[in-house]
Amino acid sequence: MNVSETKNLLLYIAEKMVESEPVLTELDLKIGDGDHGLGMQRGFAAVRDLLKTETFQPKDIGELFVTVGTKMMSSMGGASGAIFGTLFRAGGKAIAGTETFDTKILTQFLSAGKEGVFNRGGAKPGDKTMMDALAAATSKAIAVQNESLVDAVDLIAIAAEQGAESTKDQIAVFGRAKSLGERSLGHVDPGAVSMSFILKYMSEFIKNNK
Repeated sequence: MNVSETKNLLLYIAEKMVESEPVLTELDLKIGDGDHGLGMQRGFAAVRDLLKTETFQPKDIGELFVTVGTKMMSSMGGASGAIFGTLFRAGGKAIAGTETFDTKILTQFLSAGKEGVFNRGGAKPGDKTMMDALAAATSKAIAVQNESLVDAVDLIAIAAEQGAESTKDQIAVFGRAKSLGERSLGHVDPGAVSMSFILKYMSEFIKNNK
C-alpha cells in the first residue's frame, strides 16, 4: 500500500473507532469510570478530521503515523491519549521514510510501538491493559512478517483479539480498575479491546481493498 492508500486505511480505522464508542463505554463502566469510549471517540474524530484535510499530505508513511499519534495525544487527553498516541508516534518514527506499507513495516510499527508504550507506562503483558492485545499482535506479526499483508493482518488481528480476551482472567494493576482488585476478574480491559479493534478494522479495510 502506498502513502495515499495507507492514509485511507487510517481514515477507515478512525471512522470505525468513532462508531465503537458505545461498546467501549459499556466495557469501561464495568471496571473504570466510563470515559474510555468517549476519549477514543474524541481522539479518532480528530484523526478523521485531520485525514480528511486536503492540505495534509504526509511525505511518507512514518510521517503519517507520527502525525496521527500527535493528534491523538493533543485531542484525547488522559492515560489513553498518552498511551495510544505513543503507540502511533513511536511506531511511526521507526518506519520514517517508508513509502510502502506491507507486513514487514506493520511488524516494525507494532514492535517499536510496543516498546514505546512500555517505556511510557511500564505495563507488560498480564497487567490487564492494552499491552495484552498489543504484545500478542506483535508476536504474531513477527511470526508472519514474510507473508502477504492481506493474509498476515488477519492473523495479527485475531491474535490481538485473543490477547484482549485474555484480560478477563487478569487482575488490574493500573488505572481505576486497580482499586477493584479481584472484582476486575471476569471483565475485559477496554484499552485492550480498543487495541484489538484498531487491528480488526485494519484487517477489514485491507481485505476489502486487496
